[in-house]
Amino acid sequence: MATTGTVTAKRKPVFVKVEQLKPGTTGHTLTVKVVDSNPVAPTTRKARPGSSMSRPSQPSRIAECLIGDETGCILFTARNEQVDIMKPGETVILRNSRIDMFKGTMRLGVDKWGRIEATEPASFTVKEDNNLSLVEYELINVNDQ
Repeated sequence: MATTGTVTAKRKPVFVKVEQLKPGTTGHTLTVKVVDSNPVAPTTRKARPGSSMSRPSQPSRIAECLIGDETGCILFTARNEQVDIMKPGETVILRNSRIDMFKGTMRLGVDKWGRIEATEPASFTVKEDNNLSLVEYELINVNDQ
């Protein structure tokens, strides 16, 4: 039996530390501890005129979680079923996470292309005095001259 499809070898994940995260970057895999989790009040989105949404939209559950490792911490935006995994004290592996900018500050998030996995408790203590979400960034346009 011959197969014509080619199997691509999966790359080994490269784990990064929280202090290495930069604005506008994606594809991060890291092991972090959840320090704190605060639910955000849900906002109901109005259906746009002309949209074919006949069913009412489910309000999405969102929690802002302070997560970190031994190099620093950052706010993580957990959505819907992610909220149940991100409990304070849990150690999780975030796969294919991305940095989103919110009001000029960095937030870590995992969209439909990423995964959150619970893992065994880590031995490190979170460095809470290096919070990357407290650093405010400003977008500067560079003009070619």
